[in-house]
Amino acid sequence: MSSHEDLGERLARAMSSAAGEFPPHSADLVRRSVARGRRMRLIRATRVAAATAACALVTAGGTLLATHALGGRGGDGSAGQSRPPASGHSTEQSSRRVSSVSGQEMVRTLKSLLPPGGTVSDASGRGSRTDGPLVRPTAQLTYSTAKGSSGISLDITRLDPETPADQQGEGGCLPVEVRPYDTCTTEKLPGGAVLSTTKSFTYPNSHTGQKRWYVVFTTADGAQLTVQEFGGGGEKNSSGGADPLLSTAQLASIVRSPAWDEAIAALPAPEDSPSPGPSAAGHRVPGARMTEVLKSHLPHRGTVTDVNAGDGLVQLVYDDGLGKNMVEVDAQYGMTAFLAGHMGCAGTDGDCEATTSADGTKVKKVKGPSEKGGSAVVWLVDILYPDGRRVAVREVNSYAESGPVTRPRPALGMAELLTIARDQQYFTG
Repeated sequence: MSSHEDLGERLARAMSSAAGEFPPHSADLVRRSVARGRRMRLIRATRVAAATAACALVTAGGTLLATHALGGRGGDGSAGQSRPPASGHSTEQSSRRVSSVSGQEMVRTLKSLLPPGGTVSDASGRGSRTDGPLVRPTAQLTYSTAKGSSGISLDITRLDPETPADQQGEGGCLPVEVRPYDTCTTEKLPGGAVLSTTKSFTYPNSHTGQKRWYVVFTTADGAQLTVQEFGGGGEKNSSGGADPLLSTAQLASIVRSPAWDEAIAALPAPEDSPSPGPSAAGHRVPGARMTEVLKSHLPHRGTVTDVNAGDGLVQLVYDDGLGKNMVEVDAQYGMTAFLAGHMGCAGTDGDCEATTSADGTKVKKVKGPSEKGGSAVVWLVDILYPDGRRVAVREVNSYAESGPVTRPRPALGMAELLTIARDQQYFTG
């Protein structure tokens, strides 16, 4: 699967979650969010499982034995003992072309890197191929010991060298506005590799239930290996809060192992993707400008943290001393057709007021519940100008819409939100 297809799938999931009572964000909001580090990595294991369902299963039962890794490199099966973790996969090894690797080889390598003494079941894999659409090799299995079970999956892809790293792949930490309950660190390693480690939950909008830990390793030459682990078994197979069997350090050792070098070398080169033309780039509102404009309207008595900005969108957390408050501004061109029928109050949950001025400017104000559930409230001012420019300002009485309530009501009043939304400096260079 290409990185563009991967982003498209996540876009579809994220767009469906926004189909609440409030007016929709712009059609490319999530794509722009993804492109600036807000990659919505929701239930990616499901995508991997669905993709591998058509592949042959490779079943392994009984006590886990040491097996040979790809290319004949064997180990004793211990992620922590079989070999010292590398700071980065060898560029020479990764650049050496290999025709393909099979799903069986992917599973065999993953098994060889697991701690000894456990058992493996429900193993399946998908290999790489150079003919036809780009695919990422994968392996997944259930690893069990006397302490319980964990569902473990791994996939490998190659990033597009012509695309900025924060616009593709799975690496990096997601902002608190998107994933309020994640615990994430990103480390730059000697030689240019990057390691991201995240402790999260299967349902990322909750801080309870099945735990999901994952580690993303991006080599200096653009290969990316992602391993994730679900406590209690496969994804959604457990509702308990038990820790996964393997620590994040052991997961990091797995993705950093040179045993994957031949699988990396078998990856097809990324397909060329045309860059957006000048006209497309000229119709995006720069995130830096939006951040500056938004900050200029915030009361100086408060503090600003967790700024998360990209073209057409800025999110930040504002705290006036009475509790954290998320503020978001979305600004685009050409939104008339997309917002047709959404600038009125029909079907809107909460207190709503919609007006149209003499020049055709539409203004919608809403105070309502969060569309993500929970007890947080969202205040919104949405303006659509006759020429298609649109500015929507939203705030939540929490640091994230799906986070815990941190104050009785949002920090800014509706009049202040309207002032922020009416500022024409978003669209002036």
